[in-house]
Amino acid sequence: MKKVVLNIALVAFASLAFVACKDDKNSTTQEEQEVVEASEAAATYTVNTEKSVIKWQGEKPTGSHNGTIQLASGTVEVQDQSIEAGNFTIDMNSIVDLDLEGESKQNLEAHLKGTVEGKEGDFFNVTEYPTATFELTGVSEQDGKTMVSGNLTMKDQTHNVTFPASVSFNENTMSLQSETFAIDRTKWGVNYGSKSVFDNLGDKFINDEIELTIELHASKS
Repeated sequence: MKKVVLNIALVAFASLAFVACKDDKNSTTQEEQEVVEASEAAATYTVNTEKSVIKWQGEKPTGSHNGTIQLASGTVEVQDQSIEAGNFTIDMNSIVDLDLEGESKQNLEAHLKGTVEGKEGDFFNVTEYPTATFELTGVSEQDGKTMVSGNLTMKDQTHNVTFPASVSFNENTMSLQSETFAIDRTKWGVNYGSKSVFDNLGDKFINDEIELTIELHASKS
């Protein structure tokens, strides 16, 4: 495949936007961008879905919840230990809460997945939207950090997200560990309990920001 050359001005703008928004949990969110393609010489690394994980945390005035979600599949295209492209599918049915037990845990997981009758659209509605995707739009270096940008699609809505990460290679394997960053869930239509969407919630709101930490492991195919 022919490699797409990133527009220099766009990368510069993204970098400036990141600096301007660095207080927003290490994340920059923009409109959907063009997905990059790998060169013909790139090697394909297949994601290990058992070892890879996305950690999440949501907060509200009375406390917080945290858990994990798994990747269903994914590939990373690499040349000379540089990431050129990547495509990942997230299994929205794999949402797990880690801070509760028993019925409380089951109830929260069902609410997040949207499997509670009448509350399907409150959060992620996995019956209608069983997967989310992340497609790389660029990888750059900034202040000694690897900045990863990609189009995140959830509930049929797509926005571009940029976050800092560390990437390492060991023989035929690679790993990527992001810093903790945040996304505004309302940009993807996840509006339940948002005081930026609904009035008169008092202290019964849930923060718009969801904190994410990505741990990715992949092996050369």
